[in-house]
Amino acid sequence: MVTRVLKASAKEFSEMSSTDLLESIRKSEGRTIVTEIIAPLQPVLNKVTNAELAAAMGSDIILLNMFDVQNPFIYGLPTCEPDETVRTLKKLIGRPIAINLEPAVNPNEENPDSAPWVEGRAATAENARKAVDMGVDLILITGNPGKHVTNTGIIQAIKEIREEVGNKVIIAAGKMHASGTLEGGNDILSPAEIEKFVASGADIVLLPAPGTVPGITLDWAVSRVNKIHELGKLALTSIGTSQEGSDVQTIRNIALLCKQCGTDIHHIGDTGGTLGVADPENIMGYSITIRGKQHTWFRMSQSINR
Repeated sequence: MVTRVLKASAKEFSEMSSTDLLESIRKSEGRTIVTEIIAPLQPVLNKVTNAELAAAMGSDIILLNMFDVQNPFIYGLPTCEPDETVRTLKKLIGRPIAINLEPAVNPNEENPDSAPWVEGRAATAENARKAVDMGVDLILITGNPGKHVTNTGIIQAIKEIREEVGNKVIIAAGKMHASGTLEGGNDILSPAEIEKFVASGADIVLLPAPGTVPGITLDWAVSRVNKIHELGKLALTSIGTSQEGSDVQTIRNIALLCKQCGTDIHHIGDTGGTLGVADPENIMGYSITIRGKQHTWFRMSQSINR
């Protein structure tokens, strides 16, 4: 029997297949927290990685943003072989590791105002294979600000990656904001696009949390989450617009809205009081809001040697 994320130990996480981890999340009934960090940035606590900080505040899964699978590096991580970067981090925190990959083909060529492009962060079959070989548990196909990532590009990337890696990794997909395109607000994710994401091979569909993107209301989010669930998949609501650096009350309000949506997974972005990780108090505050002190303290205090 698969243990719920709420109670899973480091050993239990390490033994879960991608199917097991999905079931573990599902059984936790909307009480799973994914915290995003920017892997190559200097950590807030010097020799402690931002991933360790986020894990210590109650995160269940750590999502690495701007992680280059062709040149893997996490600032603050002990020296290790490049191919052991992810496994080394997992040994330190005892949690599943996710990474972002972005479906854009050198957007700088077509869009001069795009953010700098890195080949090792592209949502390609080759990069997905490298990620799986390094021990990544979940690949999120999405777009950072200014990357000009479209839903059409996401759908194509899901197909290519699923064909390459099969069920060896969980595939999540969606956008936290417009990513520099005109697909913002109501157009950020339609029911028809959800169907295409799922048909292409997505296990999890991401959408902005209510109140984080203009026009994303509770009703809008509920309709999308219901659609995702009708198709038998999991929903992930995200805070990807720097509100992870706001006050705790704002975080609590967003958390309760996401809970009302029926989401399975709650995402907290990578920009808090400093760039690279959310405000640690907001991570803990979000966790307490959606699952209480008991489960929050359990996740915070459980030894990775268990």
